Parts: sequence; structure tokens; C-alpha cells
Amino acid sequence: MTDADFDRALLGAAFALAAERGWSRVSIAEAARRADLPLARARTRFPARMVLLCKFGSLADQEALAFPPAEAPARERLFEILMRRIDVLQSHRDGVLALFRHLPFDPCAAAMLAAASLRSMAWMLEGAGIDASGPRGKLRAKGLLAVWLATVHAWRGDASEDLSATMAALDKALRRAEQVEGWVSGRRPAPAEPPAAPAPPPEDPFVPDPSKPD
Repeated sequence: MTDADFDRALLGAAFALAAERGWSRVSIAEAARRADLPLARARTRFPARMVLLCKFGSLADQEALAFPPAEAPARERLFEILMRRIDVLQSHRDGVLALFRHLPFDPCAAAMLAAASLRSMAWMLEGAGIDASGPRGKLRAKGLLAVWLATVHAWRGDASEDLSATMAALDKALRRAEQVEGWVSGRRPAPAEPPAAPAPPPEDPFVPDPSKPD
């Protein structure tokens, strides 16, 4: 079994446990036993429960970036990539929802997940062919993180099989973000045209111009 297969199996068991009893009661050792995985290898691959979140985020990123998006506008490329990431959450839906219910009571995990999500959004931008480097790239990543959080919020309440409400929320958030200084395409908005100078008043033929000789 490859490391990737091992990680997937243990993560699946961990989220299944979370769905049954809540995230706070998830044990890596018990998840390994449920998945029939050797404890020694589980100890090496997952030395702490926080690693579960890091590896799950990495797994979601890998799935999102596995295939380059089709030639399309930047917003559509991002839509495709982020929906692949949502599909990973959906495959462990009940366990992920249990994790989200736990986060308000675990500020360390919440802070770590927020930082990891910001790094992931930079990768999502790069996957869509949008530069995520430098100060402007960081602003784009923060903007995409806001899009992602709005999408996840919609996903949490979306019980439909086709995730139509989630897709609608993602499309709406991307369209709104696209209007903010062109950050999706990486272009700044064109500067506004300066107002034209007012036309001089027409000459009054009945008022003599002192600059002209009689």
C-alpha cells in the first residue's frame, strides 16, 4: 500500500468516526484499527491528530489540481477547480460537518485550518493559471478564501444530490469577486477617463472683445 493509499484509508476511517461520535473523540489509533492499518505506520504518518487536518487539506488540493481546467475564462476555471475541492468534502460529508461543529471550541485547530486554507487558495489560483505570487497574489488568495468560505457555508446547508445550491453560491461569489479590481484575471481596472474640459462660452456678438482691435 502506497503512502497516499494509506493516508486515504486512515482519513476515511477518521471521518467515519467523527460522523459517529464527534471530532473531539476521534482517535488515530482507533481509526487505524477500523481501517485495518498497522499502528506503527499510522504513528509515523499521523503523529498528532492535527496532522489529519493537514493531510485532508492536501488531499483536497491534489484532487482539485489533478486535471488542468479546460480553456475558459478565469472565473470558470476557478469554478471547476473549487467544485472538485467541494467534491472531496462531500465524499466525507457527515464527518466534515462534525469537524466544522467542533472548530468553534478548538481555536488552535481553527487557526491552523484557516492558515492552511489560505495556502490552498494560492494553489487553486495557480491551478487556474492566475499568478498568486507577490503582494498582489496574496490579496488574490485572500479574496479567493472569502469565496471558498461562502461556498462552504452554502455546502453545509445543501442537502441536494447535485449540490445545486452550492454551485449557485460559488458562481455568485466568484462573480462578485470578479468585480473587485479585476483580481480574478489579474488585471487592474482601466483608469477612468478624465472629465473633458468645459467648452468655452460662445462669443456674444453684442459684447466687444477688449483684446481685439476695433
